[in-house]
Amino acid sequence: MSKSLPTIQSFFKNLKIAVSGKEQEFTKGSIRRAVFMLSIPMILEMLMESIFAVVDIFYVSRVSVNAVATIGLTESVVTLVYAVAIGLSMAATAIVARRIGENDREGASKATVQVIFLGVAVAAIISVIGILFPKDILALMGGEPDLIAEGYGYTQVLLGGNVTIMLLFLINAVFRGAGDASIAMWTLILSNGLNIILDPMFIFGFGPIPAFGVEGAAIATTIGRGSAVLFQLAVLFYGWSKIKIGFKDLVLRVGVMLNLVKVSLGGIGQFLIGTSSWVFLMRIMSEFGSEVLAGYTIAIRVMMFTFMPAWGMSNAAATLVGQNLGAKQPDRAEQSVWQTGKYCAVFMGLVSLAYLFFAPEIISWFTNEANVIENGSLCLRVIAAGYIFYAYGMVVINSFNGAGDTETPTIINFICFWLFQLPFAYLMAITFDFGPTGVFLAIVLAEVLISVIAIIWFRKGKWKLKQV
Repeated sequence: MSKSLPTIQSFFKNLKIAVSGKEQEFTKGSIRRAVFMLSIPMILEMLMESIFAVVDIFYVSRVSVNAVATIGLTESVVTLVYAVAIGLSMAATAIVARRIGENDREGASKATVQVIFLGVAVAAIISVIGILFPKDILALMGGEPDLIAEGYGYTQVLLGGNVTIMLLFLINAVFRGAGDASIAMWTLILSNGLNIILDPMFIFGFGPIPAFGVEGAAIATTIGRGSAVLFQLAVLFYGWSKIKIGFKDLVLRVGVMLNLVKVSLGGIGQFLIGTSSWVFLMRIMSEFGSEVLAGYTIAIRVMMFTFMPAWGMSNAAATLVGQNLGAKQPDRAEQSVWQTGKYCAVFMGLVSLAYLFFAPEIISWFTNEANVIENGSLCLRVIAAGYIFYAYGMVVINSFNGAGDTETPTIINFICFWLFQLPFAYLMAITFDFGPTGVFLAIVLAEVLISVIAIIWFRKGKWKLKQV
């Protein structure tokens, strides 16, 4: 008892330091401590991001099954926005982390400005498409006429305001690369807090605010994210983090921009492959009707809640790899990856057990429809069977990205998603008449394959030689 008390006290002391962001040296000392100090705020940040999805589904499921299915179809398209945002953010994290490891803060600030310019330019193009063609987008995804009539406003608002998604991702990636993970965390807490308050107000109506239905979820989310972006910009301009920018820095630097684009192309390609695969899977699922689609959508949202902490740990590994390579310590970078992977596997293993035993109870929190619960539970159980593989796969793949080697994960994703997952899903679900189960099996087997190939490739060590 006397030994455990100091251990508990030490844990909470370190937890407080991690959340406050006071610990910012990650290229020296204990690797375990470095992983902990970066992982905790990144896990909390990702949990906040996943709560967006869960809160929206929680309220919207009380509107209609079509409303839930609308979110599923729209989000499968919005993942293409995420692909660009995450691809650019991988480059931002890799370059900023490398500059910080080299003790070149001015170089990190210059990269940050170019990241913001790129994000705004790409978001503007997507906004025009989303505002003008929301009904066409839902129809293309297989939405039925009554679903499109009820839900196109959600698609229009979410895609029209996608600049808030883009900048939230990109600027938080800069903070993570700099080792300021706690700032990224507090940004998401602000954004998520506003979303939780505004969601029911805009969905069901409150005082002078009319009931927008499913469209209200998109309005609340956009306002929440937009407010967080303003907070991020204030942090950057006032220098409350390692990165400080001023109005004099708001100029186009062709050399820095080209380097950023070069590194980000692999990341964008990597996630476009993955997310476009997800879009096609959603299109296959739409063949089985709105109830199956709703069950699948709820299950994926629930899984995202646990994927995000694992993604947070993998982001910590990426930052540690980038900073330690910048400090000329490749062996320490590799040790950080294996240490993080072990912690992530333990966490994901525990979560998989919870899903296997309690899937129907979990899905029933979001709906009372028996068929929706049945399909959502099946999805949750099948995909959770591969969670330990996902854990190592996420950490290793993101470690390549942290080193600036975005090409390797792109090749792995192409092989596993396009050459294996999509043909397998179509054959099993449609040709061999396995239905939704065929899609679920395709997802879990593709993710296991990604993990195995990534680990084999990582052990070769070529990522240690990457220059950014």
